[in-house]
Amino acid sequence: MTFAGIEDRDAIEAAMPWADRPLPNTLYGLLSETAGKFPNHNAVSYQIFSGPKDKAETITWSALKDQVTQTANLFRSLGVTETDVVAYILPNANETVLTLMGGAVAGIVNPINPLLDAEQIGSILRETNAKVVVTLRPFPKTDVADKTAEAVALAPNVTTVLEVDLLRYLTPPKSWIVPLIRPKRSVQNHAKYLNFREEVAKQPTTLSFEDIDEDRVACYFHTGGTTGMPKVAQHRYSGMIYNGWIGTELLFNEEDNIMCPLPLFHVFACHVIFMAAVTSGAHVIFPTPQGYRGEGVMDNFWQLVERWKITFIITVPTAISAKMQRPINADVSTVKTAFSGSAPLPLELFRRFEKATGVTLVEGYGLTEATCLVSCNPVDGEKKVGSIGIPFPYCKVKIYKATNDGPVEADVDEIGEICVSNPGIFVGHTYTEEEKNKELYYGDYLRTGDLGRVDPDGYLWITGRAKDLIIRGGHNIDPAEIEEALLHHEAVAFAGAIGQPDAHSGEVPCAFVELVDGASVSEEELLAFCKEHVHERAAQPKHMTIMDELPKTAVGKIFKPDLRKMAITRIYNQALEQAGVAARVVSVVDDKKRGLVAQIDANGAGEEAIAHALSAFVRPWVLASTAVAAE
Repeated sequence: MTFAGIEDRDAIEAAMPWADRPLPNTLYGLLSETAGKFPNHNAVSYQIFSGPKDKAETITWSALKDQVTQTANLFRSLGVTETDVVAYILPNANETVLTLMGGAVAGIVNPINPLLDAEQIGSILRETNAKVVVTLRPFPKTDVADKTAEAVALAPNVTTVLEVDLLRYLTPPKSWIVPLIRPKRSVQNHAKYLNFREEVAKQPTTLSFEDIDEDRVACYFHTGGTTGMPKVAQHRYSGMIYNGWIGTELLFNEEDNIMCPLPLFHVFACHVIFMAAVTSGAHVIFPTPQGYRGEGVMDNFWQLVERWKITFIITVPTAISAKMQRPINADVSTVKTAFSGSAPLPLELFRRFEKATGVTLVEGYGLTEATCLVSCNPVDGEKKVGSIGIPFPYCKVKIYKATNDGPVEADVDEIGEICVSNPGIFVGHTYTEEEKNKELYYGDYLRTGDLGRVDPDGYLWITGRAKDLIIRGGHNIDPAEIEEALLHHEAVAFAGAIGQPDAHSGEVPCAFVELVDGASVSEEELLAFCKEHVHERAAQPKHMTIMDELPKTAVGKIFKPDLRKMAITRIYNQALEQAGVAARVVSVVDDKKRGLVAQIDANGAGEEAIAHALSAFVRPWVLASTAVAAE
């Protein structure tokens, strides 16, 4: 269907209410419907290495349905019911797809970021009461098996661990070498360990239990976990199917080949991309276990596009920037559209990409708490660069601003908090912990924590994160203004702006940048560039740090908590040094109640002298010895 603007969106809604749409009620019903329509069409392809001629494994829709059925049957045989949890700590692989689908059919599936530390993974396993865990068998150059074993030891409810062996994806000589150098699991726990593929193969290809034809919670997705332990969001079949329907209605069909180098623990990959494929019959390609982070993926990206005749590229702003540093060395004429999400796209980056590739770039917006999709620029209509487009059908967005009399809906072009109502939101039960759902809604509208506005044409614009605002002496500064200016400098590939502690103003802006490969520029030159291009004087950064690589999340967002820790360390150590106090910051940690706390090694200095040197700063600190004793 054409999606050219608000009129098309409204026409879709006017055709019938969402509840009357003739869609299956369950994930298994949806998968069965698609497998029946397109049994021999390719569903999923995966290659463990990034070369354009490297070995790949492809599964058709018919075969995928059979294998998902077997996987779901396996989970039920291990005691998983509709209310029990199957967690997975896996990189991308075909087994990850089977676990995602089979887990949501048999019970509740809980994808977990394998880059989290063991304590965080263990916390999520306890919070979700996971009964079965699927993870890697020990494999060279990865600690996922040991980290998961350590996490399972912290989660007594886990009874079974199923191991996925990546050896099956290798070819000689690597397939001969790995068994000889494979590490042994060094951490033991209480769970029973089984081989995933061997156990799946024992199961029938007909569902051994009733797929109850009603809506229910089918997924637990943890949030980014930028401070403390991650929160866990609940997703129902209805939200998953809504996301898949949008992708099919507005973007994909059974002839499309979609490149998705994003991790299958993230809603963007699971619900926006894969659910749209499950609904439409499109073909999804996952290159390497680490996706965009995989060795050679960026260097070989355009050749992979040619190999798989990709029609849709799924990307994020940081990946777009990385692609712009590499030549387009392949035939990419099959590409119709690139879809960018996860973070706002800087205007300069948008222009660089479209000029270099000739490919239309569509920006969208979603969040874990809404089962993802909220809005996007119309594929067939006007794209306002820098905006995140118009809300999807059956999705309502309101901008609320806080006042002394409570929240008030903002006027056109007035900035406030973006609040969303759509079929993907489980009102009142967004998070598993009820305490965390308090003050999360305005009526039936979910508070996103994102700041934004709606323009006179109905397009939504993100202006920043409420928690990312730099507050200088009571003056709110949007870090996006600084980052946007820095990205106009030809030497800058990535930029992140935060507030650093300041004795006078509470905090003042500072910036961190990563340079384009081979580029050369000094920190002083970039500060001078900001003075010219950041028009609001109060927003001009007071400090600039050039890094070899900015810290990023697994989906390519710049990880600002790490930048804040660096800034706190630098400023506090400067203050201590200037006061002639020998103490120094040794680390900055996340405290659930107090936020970021500096841990200080006294180095013989008195606590009173340290307190005097740091008395002007609002960020708390503790002596490292005190912190250790408390733990």
